[in-house]
Amino acid sequence: MKIEPDRKLDCIGLFCPEPVFRTRMELDEMRVGEVLEVSADDPAAEDDIRSLVRSLEQEVVSVDRKGNQVRILIRKVK
Repeated sequence: MKIEPDRKLDCIGLFCPEPVFRTRMELDEMRVGEVLEVSADDPAAEDDIRSLVRSLEQEVVSVDRKGNQVRILIRKVK
């Protein structure tokens, strides 16, 4: 089952911690149940965003890698 994101955040070309800050700001504006798609190409982004999601007690729905880019789907659960 394919999940369609409610919001998309393009962090291509940004270096951490900028993708983490932007992901946090986007999650703060979302409603419970919405899904955010974050695209990034900084090698540290996946681990840093996973850590942020875990600390906020949200849910990583999926992670897809294509070349040097990563696409992370995050569901706001609370």
